[in-house]
Amino acid sequence: MAAQFNDTKALHVSSPHPQLSASVTSPPPSQVFTSPFTNAAPISSQEELEPAGNPIDGYRGHVAHLLAPITGVPVADIIPKLQTTITQDKGDLMLAVPSLRLKGKSPAELASEWAEKFPKSDLVEKPVASGTFLQFFFKPKPLTQSIVTTILQTKRGYGCNHKLGLKDPDNPAAGKKRIIVEFSSPNIAKPFHAGHLRSTIIGGFIANLYETAGWDVIRMNYLGDWGRQYGLLANAFELYGNEEKLKDDPIAHLFDIYVEINKVSASEEALIKEKKDELKSVRDSKADTSALEREITELESKSTNEKARQSFKRLEDGDPKALETWRRFRDLSIDRYKKTYSRLNIHYDHFSGESQVEKFRMDAAAKKLKDSGVSEDSEGAVVVDLTKDPKTKKLGKALVQKKDGSSLYLTRDIGEAVKRYELYHFDKMIYVVAMQQDLHLAQLFKILELMGHEDVAKKCQHVNFGMVLGMSTRKGTVKFLDDILRDAAERMHQVMRGETEDQKEKQNPKDLQRIKEKYEQLDDPEETADILGISAVMVQDMTGKRINNYTFDLMRMTSFEGDTGPYLQYAHARLCSITRKAKVSVEDVNSADLALLKEPHAINLVRALSTWPEVVQTTLKTLEPITVLSYLFKMTHMLSSSYDVLQVVGSEPEVKKARMALYEAARQVLNNGMKLLGLSPLQRLETAFRLIKT
Repeated sequence: MAAQFNDTKALHVSSPHPQLSASVTSPPPSQVFTSPFTNAAPISSQEELEPAGNPIDGYRGHVAHLLAPITGVPVADIIPKLQTTITQDKGDLMLAVPSLRLKGKSPAELASEWAEKFPKSDLVEKPVASGTFLQFFFKPKPLTQSIVTTILQTKRGYGCNHKLGLKDPDNPAAGKKRIIVEFSSPNIAKPFHAGHLRSTIIGGFIANLYETAGWDVIRMNYLGDWGRQYGLLANAFELYGNEEKLKDDPIAHLFDIYVEINKVSASEEALIKEKKDELKSVRDSKADTSALEREITELESKSTNEKARQSFKRLEDGDPKALETWRRFRDLSIDRYKKTYSRLNIHYDHFSGESQVEKFRMDAAAKKLKDSGVSEDSEGAVVVDLTKDPKTKKLGKALVQKKDGSSLYLTRDIGEAVKRYELYHFDKMIYVVAMQQDLHLAQLFKILELMGHEDVAKKCQHVNFGMVLGMSTRKGTVKFLDDILRDAAERMHQVMRGETEDQKEKQNPKDLQRIKEKYEQLDDPEETADILGISAVMVQDMTGKRINNYTFDLMRMTSFEGDTGPYLQYAHARLCSITRKAKVSVEDVNSADLALLKEPHAINLVRALSTWPEVVQTTLKTLEPITVLSYLFKMTHMLSSSYDVLQVVGSEPEVKKARMALYEAARQVLNNGMKLLGLSPLQRLETAFRLIKT
């Protein structure tokens, strides 16, 4: 019987997982693996190492204990200096001798001396002194036995260290730390633009990341659902609304009628401005202006903007009809958003919004700012002058209340932050918002601190990102997210059918025909194209540092060549294909003699797999998706170069089992990484698209 390794029951697609921190199934007693660190140098809890969660930490502890008596440096001081290497030729761990700040001999002399004195180890080769560095290479046999076995046993749990999310790692009963991740936050009745797309993808990833680390994660969507524009929208629906279109696609329809009424409003405002300019000229000529003033007053009183103000005033005052219309628009929009989010493997625990910040909270915030002397009057408005303190001079003056007494975003955000702390008692809150809001959020955190909420402010963090360029249509209008995903899926459909211009130029007719035949064999080509398209969009967004701008390039992102989403899907599907063709049972894989994995390709792949938990822990510090993505691409490139050397089908039975165990371990790590990024790993794709890559 062929092995069934995949951690899902779906035939073709690994289903999206709502909880990445799923419990790990314990292996049968006969298969339980003993850690290579059992008889190695002990590791004290004070050093906060978790070998079971991160094998590299186990090696750090082992190496540090062997180095301590040689160097005279405490183990706890050596451990953080033992860093992983960028390339495998530099070792698995590396120590920069100067980082220990020892006096006397030169770092190069110390490196040579310590390499010579390093005692024999069952786990680590004798270190190599390279200038001022010590390079440590893990011994292949125990590493392979440890890593491959651990991955096969823990499956989705490999890379997860749930102790990182505990309030007290030594006392699980104390519970988990709680984090709120606020992300996406689109404005109802406006396009889900590029900034919201980036926030959605990055925020979903960060939420997954903290969940993997064992935190209690609350995913929050703070909607732009309040303000005068909703008075304008209510009036627009009375004039141009269509019930069927509203039910079919509420966001698109509300946006269409919003644009329509804004056209009317723009022409009215242009006329009013023209009349006001005329009034100024008449006044300058000392002529009678009364008739012109009455005309302007009448135009303003009957204007679309004034009607919108009155409509929103009714909403603020709690008018039942106005509230019913607004609530309907909001609820329909949220339902539509949920469908789109589910395609991206994203869910929310709470849909909040500007409308949910009670007036008493904003009034309380304004009063506290005034009573504490943090705010001051400025020409009828209320501001917080942060320029008075040299440390916060760059933050400028923050407007918290307009001259007419109406609140601003900042006032609402203060009230909302305090409300969330009271409701959820979070240990951390992350705002995933574009870099254009850097100043706003810096002002928010500082004002929270100044008004006595330092406990809230110090737990808040802004994770920013750059812009997406090239996402407008030919008419210059911004695209909806659904349009973006549809275009990507359609492009993937073209690629899958061999119908792109590039394919027609590079592929011969026979290969194109074979591509079409393979396409016809797919059970659900539409779903496959959709997943590939979504993967393309998401991976392009995560390729590069968050803060960098990038150009949206549909042609490049949907290619199977290069480091793209489709390439990752191809790599995963190919590993699944090897499993199906090998017809090796789970029992045979679990009992494989891993000592047979002696080839450099196999050893180096195991070394790469061993660093996955380290990559996850590093990413928790940087919150950069590219850290994970770069690792996955590097690992899949290693896999690609291994297939001809480490063939499964046709090899000796015992070697076949061992290699299958290695490939299954690699598939599991790739699967874990893709799900962490928010992707849905495909299981069937390789046979249909190998031709596309040639």
